[in-house]
Amino acid sequence: MTSRDPKSLITIARASGEAAETEPLDLGARVRELRKARDWTLEHAANQAGLARSTLSKIENGQMSPTYEALKKLAVGLQISVPQLFTQPQRDQVNGRLTVTKTGQGSAHATTTYEHELLADSLTRKQMLPYRARVRARSMDEFEGWVRHDGEEFLYVLTGVVRLYTEFYEPIEMRRGDSAYYDAAMGHNVISLSDEDATILWVTSLS
Repeated sequence: MTSRDPKSLITIARASGEAAETEPLDLGARVRELRKARDWTLEHAANQAGLARSTLSKIENGQMSPTYEALKKLAVGLQISVPQLFTQPQRDQVNGRLTVTKTGQGSAHATTTYEHELLADSLTRKQMLPYRARVRARSMDEFEGWVRHDGEEFLYVLTGVVRLYTEFYEPIEMRRGDSAYYDAAMGHNVISLSDEDATILWVTSLS
């Protein structure tokens, strides 16, 4: 494969989206944060959970480790599940992320078989890699073997007619509006059947 094949693009995208190492959870701080997010006093939260005020205070200050029964009471009082008590809050997460890629303004990466246009290229830590591809190939002979990589993949035909080849299934002819979802670890290639190069949208999972 060339250095610009889909597999290498996905490898680059994964490398740029490495998740930061998770810090150990402070249960007391987590409980306090959940209580304050509801604008509850210590006494009100204790009443809701059916615990003594002093017990809740000790839990929040790390002065005692709650029993499982106490954890269940806390969860019920806070109207969450027990596992959510141990879920690290996403303090540094930016909510409502948005990026727009205008037509033709994606990051271009050409190969002998495809012309890729990476979409949402400026967004880091993505869970998906979307890209538009112009399919140049007209025969499987133009590929140096199967493309395969980790994750799952969604393919949607935008224009033209293509044939999807996969390692374990018969070739499938697909037209505008047709789509396929498959395990990307299975070898796969796409060729154009129409006179003009077909265009497709690919979305690959990165997690």
